[in-house]
Amino acid sequence: MPLNDKERPILPLDACYFLTFNTVDKIDVFVRPAYKQMIADALNYFVQSQGLVIYSWCLMSSHLHLAIRPKEGMPPAYFERDFKKLTTPAILKGIEMEMDFRREWMMQRFEDYGKPLKRIEKFHLWQNCSSPMRIDCQQSRLLLDRIVHIHENPVREKIVEYPEAYIFSSARDYAGMPGLVTVKVVRQQGLLGMKMVSAN
Repeated sequence: MPLNDKERPILPLDACYFLTFNTVDKIDVFVRPAYKQMIADALNYFVQSQGLVIYSWCLMSSHLHLAIRPKEGMPPAYFERDFKKLTTPAILKGIEMEMDFRREWMMQRFEDYGKPLKRIEKFHLWQNCSSPMRIDCQQSRLLLDRIVHIHENPVREKIVEYPEAYIFSSARDYAGMPGLVTVKVVRQQGLLGMKMVSAN
């Protein structure tokens, strides 16, 4: 049930968040381009329809990293809830349509995860906790460090040599190349300041 204005927590307008969405049991769900594109499309949907600001993102095989600013100081839990609600049925349908040979195994894991939770939903694609970390957007170094950390994920996993070579990440936007998701690029300005530049 949505909260009314009196129940809704008041957050500073400059609050940014680092989030990590892990799949159930950290299953390598996102190994097919079709599944990955669904996540990119979902992120664009929230940018366009809910005013979500994405500073950085990177989709790995079993998790999604994000640096975001929700609309009008809304708590990140609202975005997390809606994102998982949108993407779970889409990915499950994609698994069915793609005839993934791991289908039965994955669906069983998704179902088993939800049983102890006693939720209405039968299948769960994502784990419950995203461990949101609040970042003061005025602290440019903290935000930029987190953005670099997100972009270096595929490099640390030895998938690519350079961050911008990984398609399902905003590292391409920061390298001046077109990316798959609309992001707000953060540029360092001088020693302490930073500059935000819209991308796409």
